Amino acid sequence: MRRIGITGGIGSGKSIVSRVFAALGAPVYDSDSRAKWVMANDLVLRTQLQAAFGAKTYDAAGQLNRPYLAQVAFNDAAQLARLNALVHPRVGADFATWTAAQAAAGHAYILKEAALLYESGAYKGLDAIITVFAPPEVRTARVRARDAHRSAAEVQAIMDKQLSEDEKLQRADYVVYNDDSQLVLPQVLALAAAFSM
Repeated sequence: MRRIGITGGIGSGKSIVSRVFAALGAPVYDSDSRAKWVMANDLVLRTQLQAAFGAKTYDAAGQLNRPYLAQVAFNDAAQLARLNALVHPRVGADFATWTAAQAAAGHAYILKEAALLYESGAYKGLDAIITVFAPPEVRTARVRARDAHRSAAEVQAIMDKQLSEDEKLQRADYVVYNDDSQLVLPQVLALAAAFSM
């Protein structure tokens, strides 16, 4: 079974590409949503996060206190690195369990969607990488249309923390262009056919 990564910067459309693959019957592991689930449900990680960031990491009802964690970690590079060092291995273990189940089900390939596929090191366990590409101005417009509360400067700050598009394109095995100049569906259908062989 082939393990294919899907990445792209914020607003590139990687989730749309993933949904097309899913509609074609391919299992897709959404790293972002699974990371949220793991942070809420993995008892080992909960203990580690509370030890690292304090009792306020989870509220009185036991729910992850996202605003608090964001305030503590996302504006401090050292704290963010500390958070990632705890979360990424647990999400990696979750992905391994999920992948084994997909292999047992007989799938020819699976996909792992992750914005930080390279930054987290998760690309190392994959057989190939798809980069979804859109120019920065298109991505900024999409994010601002989706998240009206974000300013252009906030979107740019997120982009600045991600690997550059040039680097992602150079490292990609496949590219899906979602820049409004090409249709996405034929590109995904061609890749799905190739992965199924």
